[in-house]
Amino acid sequence: MAEAEVNKVEEIQELLRGMVNRPVKVKANMGRTRVIERLGVIKSVHPAVFVVEVTERRGRTSRQSYQYVDVLTGTVELFDTETGEHIFTPAFDQPDEG
Repeated sequence: MAEAEVNKVEEIQELLRGMVNRPVKVKANMGRTRVIERLGVIKSVHPAVFVVEVTERRGRTSRQSYQYVDVLTGTVELFDTETGEHIFTPAFDQPDEG
């Protein structure tokens, strides 16, 4: 099972690598019913995390980093800003392959 997860993480990383400088909507479950939604731009992709730059109040920008595993598990969801659709479906929402 661990090998399948690694492959999925690599898929997410490759997908996001092709989306650098593109806008996304990030929905992050921070626990205790706290969910944060932000609009931002994917700025960089690293081996363990990816970075999204978001515009805060009063025109300030900040950078938030997220782990690929959190996207895999659905803790962090990424949406296309134009269509509103998921960019990557969490692993538990995908049908079994066999």
